Amino acid sequence: MKRRYITLAVLLTTSLLFLGCIQSGTSENKGAQPEKAESRLSGEVRVAGSSTVYLISTAMAEEFSKLYPDVIISVQSTGTGGGFKNFFIVGKTDINGASRPIKQSELDAAKENGVEPLEFTVAYDGLSVIVNPEANWVDCMSIEHLREIWKPDTIVKKWSDIDESWPEKEIRLYGPTSASGTFDFFTKVVVGEERASRSDYHGTEEDNTIIQAVARDKYAMGYLGMAYYLENKDMIKAIKIKNPEGVCTEPSIESVKSGEYRPLARPLFIYVNKESLKDAAVREFVRFYLENLDSEIIEEIGYVSVSKETKEENLKEFNDALKELGVQ
Repeated sequence: MKRRYITLAVLLTTSLLFLGCIQSGTSENKGAQPEKAESRLSGEVRVAGSSTVYLISTAMAEEFSKLYPDVIISVQSTGTGGGFKNFFIVGKTDINGASRPIKQSELDAAKENGVEPLEFTVAYDGLSVIVNPEANWVDCMSIEHLREIWKPDTIVKKWSDIDESWPEKEIRLYGPTSASGTFDFFTKVVVGEERASRSDYHGTEEDNTIIQAVARDKYAMGYLGMAYYLENKDMIKAIKIKNPEGVCTEPSIESVKSGEYRPLARPLFIYVNKESLKDAAVREFVRFYLENLDSEIIEEIGYVSVSKETKEENLKEFNDALKELGVQ
C-alpha cells in the first residue's frame, strides 16, 4: 500500500484531482453505497502545502474517493510556507499541510485576511539525512557535524574537512528550498537558527529530485522527510544521527515512536480554514482525515501515527468548531 501511495504522489507532482463524495466516517457510513442519498454530496476541496504532508493528504484523498465519486479534491505540493501564502488568500485553499508549526507572523497574516486556522497534528516524522550507498566512510554523524556542513559561514567544502580520514572530495548538497517547513525545521534544529543555511546547495520542492541526485552521486548529501527515505532505501542510505545520549540512531518508524531518534523527529500538521468547514465537502473530508489518523494508512506511507489521545483532541477541536459555526 505504501508504494502505491508514494508512486501516485511521484507521478502527479504538481496537482492531484480526486473524485470522491464524502461521508462522516462512521463504520456504518463507510460501507454506504453511492446510490444512497448521503453519497451524492458534491463540491471541491483544495489542499496545498508541505511536500512531506502531501503524501498523507494524497493517501487520504485516494481512500476517500473510493467511497464517493462526486467531490473533487486537489492536492498540491507547494512547500509549507508557499502553502500558507495561498491559505491566507480567502477562497484559494481550504487546507494547508505543514511540516512545522505555524509562525506568529503567519497567524497575524491569517487574521488580517479573515482566516482562522485550526491546527491538527496528523503524524510524526523523522527528518532523514541521506547519502549515496557507496559513501561507506560515513555511517553516523552528530548534530555538530551537520551544523559545520550546513551553517551559513561554513568553511567545509570537502568530506575531509569534517574528518581527515574521509575523501578529499567536494560534498554536493541537496535540500528543500526556503519555502519549505522542512528547511525551517532543519535549520532551527541543526544550525541553531531558523532559516540560517549556506546558500550554495541545490534547493528543490521535489523530494524525489533530492533522492535521484543523491542516488547518482557518491559524494552527495541531502535531507528530507522519512517516508521518501524509507520508500527508496534501495537507492540511498540514511546517516544515523547521534542522539543526546550519544547513541547513533537510524530514522525508522520504531526509532521515532520510541523517542530514540532525536532531535530530528517532528510532528506534522494540517491547518484548516475554519470558515471552509461551512462547506459540506470540506467538512466531511476533514472529518474523514481526522478519523483515520490512527489507521494503517499513516505508517504504511512511512510516518508514525498519532496517539489515541491526540486523535481525540483533534476530533474535539473539530467538533467544537462545527458547533461554533452552527453546522454538523
